Amino acid sequence: MTDDLFSGPSADLEAVLEARDARAERRKRITDKWPRPLISLSIVMPGPVKDCAASRYLRQAALDVLMPALGRKGWPADIGEVHHGITGPDAIISVAAPPTELKLATVAIEDTHPLGRLWDLDVIDLRMEAVSRRSLGLPARRCLVCSQPAHACARSRAHPLEELLTAIRTVIEAYRGADV
Repeated sequence: MTDDLFSGPSADLEAVLEARDARAERRKRITDKWPRPLISLSIVMPGPVKDCAASRYLRQAALDVLMPALGRKGWPADIGEVHHGITGPDAIISVAAPPTELKLATVAIEDTHPLGRLWDLDVIDLRMEAVSRRSLGLPARRCLVCSQPAHACARSRAHPLEELLTAIRTVIEAYRGADV
């Protein structure tokens, strides 16, 4: 990785909304091919730059952790698509597992892996609906900087972008070592 972990093209709101719609179409196409629940993997990357060295590294690290973890559970899994664009890298994985159990497993990875806080592992059931932490009675994710719920800090813009990116850099450097 280079010293410039976070440089890349800026994604505006229109691009982000278009990407969300395109991701929903890709999910449907993959579910048509493999009628089973999905993990929709994206990267927590605040600010306008979503596609950068850090986000691509984090997506690959997530796949390197996630696929063997699913195998250890005995759940057949197929990577339906690995994608990147101006709105950031993502992947969609089809998994033969009950959606609730799959969500519990992804939450455990997000909550225990050193990079897990930087991964967003959404579980989508066959009705194309997300299985939420809340629906399972699990606590909300915590902010990258403080211990408050992440959605509250994001909504209120409690932390400057530079502080958030520094927190992300710190997590990556701690995981990889100082060679980042």
